[in-house]
Amino acid sequence: MARRIHEIVADRVNQELVGRESELADLFQFLREDRAVVLHLHGIGGIGKSSLLTALAARARADGAVAAYIDCRGIEPTEQAFLAELEANVGGSIRTVEDLGQRLAQSGSPVLLVLDTYEVFRTMDTWLRQNFIPQLPDNVRVVFSGREPPVSSWFSSPGWQGLVRNMVLGPISDESALRVLQRSGLNDREARTITRVSRGHPLALQLAASVARDRQTTDLEGVAISRVVTELTRIYLHEIDDPVTRAALKAGSVVRSITRSILSAMLPDIAPQDGIERLRALPFVEQGRDGLHIHDVVQQSIATMLRSEDPERYREHRRAAWRQLQREVRTAGKSDLWRYTADMLYILENPIVREAFFPSGAHEFTVEPARPDDYPAIQRISRRYETPGATRLLDAHYDREPQTIWAIRSSNEQVAGFFAAVVPDSVSRAWMRSDPILRSWLDHLARHPVPRSQQALFVLRLLSDEYEEAPSPVQAGAWLEVKRLYMELKPLLRRVYFAQRDLDTPWPALEKLGFYRAHDADVEIEGVPYLTTVLDFGPLSVDGWLAALVASELAVEEEPLLDIDAHEAILDGKHIGLTPLEFGVMHYLYQHEGSAASRSALLADVWGYDYDGGSNVVDAVIRSLRRKLGHDASMIETVRGVGYRFRRNGR
Repeated sequence: MARRIHEIVADRVNQELVGRESELADLFQFLREDRAVVLHLHGIGGIGKSSLLTALAARARADGAVAAYIDCRGIEPTEQAFLAELEANVGGSIRTVEDLGQRLAQSGSPVLLVLDTYEVFRTMDTWLRQNFIPQLPDNVRVVFSGREPPVSSWFSSPGWQGLVRNMVLGPISDESALRVLQRSGLNDREARTITRVSRGHPLALQLAASVARDRQTTDLEGVAISRVVTELTRIYLHEIDDPVTRAALKAGSVVRSITRSILSAMLPDIAPQDGIERLRALPFVEQGRDGLHIHDVVQQSIATMLRSEDPERYREHRRAAWRQLQREVRTAGKSDLWRYTADMLYILENPIVREAFFPSGAHEFTVEPARPDDYPAIQRISRRYETPGATRLLDAHYDREPQTIWAIRSSNEQVAGFFAAVVPDSVSRAWMRSDPILRSWLDHLARHPVPRSQQALFVLRLLSDEYEEAPSPVQAGAWLEVKRLYMELKPLLRRVYFAQRDLDTPWPALEKLGFYRAHDADVEIEGVPYLTTVLDFGPLSVDGWLAALVASELAVEEEPLLDIDAHEAILDGKHIGLTPLEFGVMHYLYQHEGSAASRSALLADVWGYDYDGGSNVVDAVIRSLRRKLGHDASMIETVRGVGYRFRRNGR
């Protein structure tokens, strides 16, 4: 009987995975066993996790299983986006976790779900453990792959014992390393020298083989593996004779993913497709759904070198990439918006923001909705640091809206802190007005309203058992969950309110993020002041806020949209002539960005109060404007039943 092509492909993948035969067999056994349903695979960068899981998925498919391999780098960390990605992988209509469970149960085959680069998806960890995996049928096995070990709650939460496995991926053996190098055509002496240098680290092995005849590699024996990779990257870059490839590698090191348009913006003097093809041929560059990705360990090494050796070029590459992203996001579809947000975050070097959205360290604390048995510990923390009146308010909060209180648990499952997060539209206004802090924020919202299409988030009572309000790993865990709420609520989220008794320590960091003091929202509880800070994201919500942070960091100004003197629109550097009425309407909408403008308001401002014609004249001018704006026409939105609204990025 003739073999199928997928079986031949699977065999070749396995043959190329030298030194990982036992790990592959172990993973395949996990897919077939009855007991464990979740496996966490983790190891340092460049150790070969993705290659191993690609081979596992190929072998699973060859054996008749359904395998969905998901790279978390390209997915917005929200429930909706994650389910949409699974829908694209397994088919059918999937709107809820229950829909997915039914779909997978109907497959009649074992199902493997692989979530690779899971470290960037960490904000979803609690939801995946508590809401997603429990709804899956028992024919599904899930592998999480990342650099950090799983939080202890995967093993210690009630009912999970025995259902979760932990697998650490270490280096390959010297024997396997020699086999790889000998296949590359190196002689025995060269192969043994490189084996000693790379110490079984696959990426180091790959880089060392590429510069095998450079004597400098012999100086790396005994050096820490992270330093080995950095130094090998430097040698590799130096050995590249082709200036186009070298320039493309340096430019590509400052962005999350490399596309033709981004590369063209950063390197206008080279042919972008030629640069892409040269990068694609490199051993540590892979094709992703949203562009080329340089292996992050190599990428960070090159970016560090570029920033040190040529800081101005490093900055100009980031500026050019930012400007191009700003142009592209104007016409991006809804499903692509996260890609641009992630790209902005990568360009941004603000360590507070980067760490908040994509933590680099290990999980130390788990943040989950408070359980009934958590409350005594939460109450004890409140009594330790707050007045009796404040604790009574917390008691009332827990009695009325317990779902808004979050517990922060340590590795031994003890409550180490807590906080409350309230979306005003989701709870009782009468109850909120019984709490002095929430009441003051409602009053502030009434004095300084947000557009009806947007909403606010209230964050209060963030306390740590050991550190009180001071910055700490406990507080960092809380803010990680708050950032998940940011992503879940965008693009509706406009404003965040935060209360703290002492702002001296956190204020410098908060101010850099755009928070401002709302003195008129401060309150006292039994003589203790609770100070309010506010972050207004602006009309474009979280995405617009991040873009503005990058612009500020790079000291770039957004291109003006209107030339007031010439009465012209400016798009991508091109001037577009407008009639007086078109300019008047555009100028009015631009001045009121993010807010809906009624036809009557436009008539009064642009045509004048003495105009007695019909309001359909506004619609005619809008149609004419949109024709002239071309692919940027989506910046002018129709607000049903009201009029029109301007959003520069068309969101």
